[in-house]
Amino acid sequence: EVQLVESGGGLVQPGGSLRLSCAASGFTFNQYAMGWFRQAPGKGLEWISTIDGFGGVAKYADFVEGRFTSSKDNAENTLYLQMDNLKPEDTAVYSCRRLKSYWRKDYDYWGQGTQVTVSL
Repeated sequence: EVQLVESGGGLVQPGGSLRLSCAASGFTFNQYAMGWFRQAPGKGLEWISTIDGFGGVAKYADFVEGRFTSSKDNAENTLYLQMDNLKPEDTAVYSCRRLKSYWRKDYDYWGQGTQVTVSL
């Protein structure tokens, strides 16, 4: 059974940092590209980043502007999202998703998400 479990969210002040984790199980982790997505209140699902199966290549949405870094520890079956210089507009539920391809944003499994709130 494929499982994805996110952690690491919380309340942080503007300009602060958080590191999100996504623990994966039930599939061969290094064979799949993984993505981070987020959904803010009243808004649709937004793609943040994709990293390839080996964890060597990543790409990001324009709004990231160099503030986020996705990484992958295939030995630990864990995906990470390091988020720096957070802004109030980054407030959302963040989730990891197993992608069907590095070149596409459609996914087949996702976790329950972790809340990130950026506020004074």
